[in-house]
Amino acid sequence: MKQNANALKTTMGRKSSKRADPSGGRNERVLIEFPSQLLDRAERAARDLQTNRSELIRNAVEQLLKDMEATEFERQLAAGYAANGDMNRALAAEFAAADREGY
Repeated sequence: MKQNANALKTTMGRKSSKRADPSGGRNERVLIEFPSQLLDRAERAARDLQTNRSELIRNAVEQLLKDMEATEFERQLAAGYAANGDMNRALAAEFAAADREGY
């Protein structure tokens, strides 16, 4: 993931666009630099997906951000489980007899 994020390099400030943004905000225009081979691959992928390069890049950035958020959420869950492990084991032991009785 880090390599993908580093491949995008902003070279200019943001410019407002008058195009509608589906999320209700406004679109910002940015200029990014790509290595020529990566740009060629992106253009082929956009053609294969029957979309334009901008949409392909937006979707890739959105997916990268979702993946990063999911990874952070999973890290927080693991930390929570680890922090509460002793309490969870104690509760399980306390109710073990009831679990063996059935319903």
